[in-house]
Amino acid sequence: MTTARFSSYVALGDSFTEGMDDPRGDGTYRGFADLVAGRLAEENGVFRYANLAVRGKLLGPVVGEQLPAAVDMAPELVSFAAGGNDALRRRFDPDAIGAGYSDAIGRLRATGATVVVFTPADGTGHLPGRNYLLPRCEAIRQIVHEAAEEHGALVVDLWADDGLRDRRMWSIDRLHLSVAGHHRVAAHVLEVLGVEPDPLWRAALPTVLPPAWYDARHDDLQWAWAHLAPWIGRRLRGRSSGDNITPKRPVLDTF
Repeated sequence: MTTARFSSYVALGDSFTEGMDDPRGDGTYRGFADLVAGRLAEENGVFRYANLAVRGKLLGPVVGEQLPAAVDMAPELVSFAAGGNDALRRRFDPDAIGAGYSDAIGRLRATGATVVVFTPADGTGHLPGRNYLLPRCEAIRQIVHEAAEEHGALVVDLWADDGLRDRRMWSIDRLHLSVAGHHRVAAHVLEVLGVEPDPLWRAALPTVLPPAWYDARHDDLQWAWAHLAPWIGRRLRGRSSGDNITPKRPVLDTF
């Protein structure tokens, strides 16, 4: 495998890139971007990394707040993941999101940076309203592929990875990746960059029997009370999980 060497990396996006739900134990999250940065640091020796992602952010704030800062940092590598939260909104407008997304990738590529983008991973099998969510996920996937083709970005097609459909790749809230899920995404990113990942990051999980019907329904009710209801409550109040949250690594610094 040919190794692409980078000395600097800036990660942009929402909770996916911030690292939820891969907790460090100190109240912060690690996630795939930190894992990628660590592996690239091993390859390069001298390496700087910033992560501007904040949970709950829509495409507009990611482009308006994070992208200018990333351009000013002039990194060699950028990962950009946004639009998923927009797809969960009632007034999702694929045309508007597509235009904004493509413009963002064009601006990042104009700096000369290598840009990595992501299709959604398919976690719809563990969520209510699958028939409602699937067309929106497909719209985001098309937006990502079209922007990448137009501007020359590298695509990590998570939708094509059946392994990420495993319930164990998702956290207890069913919206964010688990520790195993973030390791798997990190492996995908490194592979598109031509860097060998830790083989354990892509290892198959052991086979398990599906839960009994009663246990599954009990888990569904617990999830709805603990996670779905608060999410709906924030939507009704016009609040975001990212309110008052700041980026965990706002400065391009040694990693």
